[in-house]
Amino acid sequence: MRSTSSGLRALASCRATALILMVLALYASSVAQALAHNVTAGDAGYIQEIWGVHIIPFIYLGAKHMVTGYDHILFLLGVVFFLYKMKDVAIYVSIFAVGHSVTMLLGVWYGWGINAYIIDAIIGLSVVYKALDNLGAYQKWFGVQPNTKAATLIFGLLHGTGLASKILDYNIPQDGLLANLLAFNVGVEVGQLLALAVILIVMGYWRRSPNFMRQATVANVIMIGLGLWLTGIQVAGYFAST
Repeated sequence: MRSTSSGLRALASCRATALILMVLALYASSVAQALAHNVTAGDAGYIQEIWGVHIIPFIYLGAKHMVTGYDHILFLLGVVFFLYKMKDVAIYVSIFAVGHSVTMLLGVWYGWGINAYIIDAIIGLSVVYKALDNLGAYQKWFGVQPNTKAATLIFGLLHGTGLASKILDYNIPQDGLLANLLAFNVGVEVGQLLALAVILIVMGYWRRSPNFMRQATVANVIMIGLGLWLTGIQVAGYFAST
């Protein structure tokens, strides 16, 4: 019976590993079809045409953005990759959420942002940074460990700036702006929680595999490749647009 149950757990872990790698591959393929922080034509038209407070629609738009934001998901995966306690997960995700919320809200409210290609290239590098951190690269190369909480906050601020830069392109009407932005931000956090729930469920199965550490190394190397790919696409887009 023990061998049977062990075999079932190993099979479940292998399936979870395959699912993680498949999701990463799908995110990679999606880059060829869409840019990070992009807003669909239908959503953009809706944002430009509405007037006044629309809480529920903006919550939906925020959640949709987060769930489909592959750069956010990749970074979030990197952040929780080796966090085993829910307390630690809550702390780091909250830090990221605070940073993301602050710059998104302030950026749109005060009308400042960064070129979308540049900020999205930096966000791609944030994925690379976190994957390297997960691999212990900074300790091996430089003999130091960067403050992971500070890095999470900084990259949260950058991710929020990226979203603010994109939203500003669509000139949201001033009437009801604050309420709509707050609703959008609530939606982003709802979407983040949904994405996080899926990640933690899959990671929970995957970590039961005796080969998890070896497979984790491969997964983080893949994340480095995806982050560099994201960055390269944004850099190419920047030069093509100038």
